[in-house]
Amino acid sequence: MRRLINQHPGRGSALLFGALPFALLLIAYLIASALRLDANPNDKLLPSLTSMGRAVHSYAMEPSRRTGQITLWADTAASLRRLALGVGISAALGLIIGIATGAVPYLGAGLGPLISALSLIPPLAILPVLFIVFGLGETAKVVLIVIGIAPFIARDIALRTAELPREQIIKAQTLGASSWQLITRVILPQMWPRLIDAVRLSLGAAWLFLIAAEAIAATNGLGYRIFLVRRYLAMDIIIPYVLWITFLAYGMDYGLRLLSRRALSWYHAGARR
Repeated sequence: MRRLINQHPGRGSALLFGALPFALLLIAYLIASALRLDANPNDKLLPSLTSMGRAVHSYAMEPSRRTGQITLWADTAASLRRLALGVGISAALGLIIGIATGAVPYLGAGLGPLISALSLIPPLAILPVLFIVFGLGETAKVVLIVIGIAPFIARDIALRTAELPREQIIKAQTLGASSWQLITRVILPQMWPRLIDAVRLSLGAAWLFLIAAEAIAATNGLGYRIFLVRRYLAMDIIIPYVLWITFLAYGMDYGLRLLSRRALSWYHAGARR
């Protein structure tokens, strides 16, 4: 008997099964929206697709009367710039600190507890402190992302470094490799795919911290716009913005996954990822 756990869908079937939940959610929304608008044509909670289409056209195609910029693209550029800085700095710090603490026992003993403690601090709890220390500009928003995800990346890389087969380290030392050569030629190449995986897993948290910071103190950005229009119950703007953020996050995750598969194919050989 062929067990269900051993059956795998083909490419076409996988695409179909993947699209089915989204289609069901869309149908459910359309039905709920139609029922609410039928009872109250001025209802704002579940706007029609036509209403959201008009809002998207206004924000994505027409320049703002106040700034002269196209609002959606200006907000997107501002948010992505902050996110790229925060995630980039976090990835660099996480890689360096993670390898150092995972490969050098003295550094692991000294820095390990500190990194663990930092990773347990709720970043949003110290957001007011960041605004006081760094002001309301871009620095505080980037630092919030770094504080939020860098310790997680560092801990993950440290664990992956410590899990490397001891035989590799011994063989390299037998061939005369120094500590620096061990790190750069044995450990570092094997940490690149782990780093990409760690960044992918931390993207959701990075977006959360970015939106929170923009909602509190910003003059542009996707999070700023959502919290600006919420006072008007403008769901025809909020829902498309949320969907756009979701699309951007998925695109970033897919891009990192594709980069890992193309640049580090040896890591994915024979693995289902």
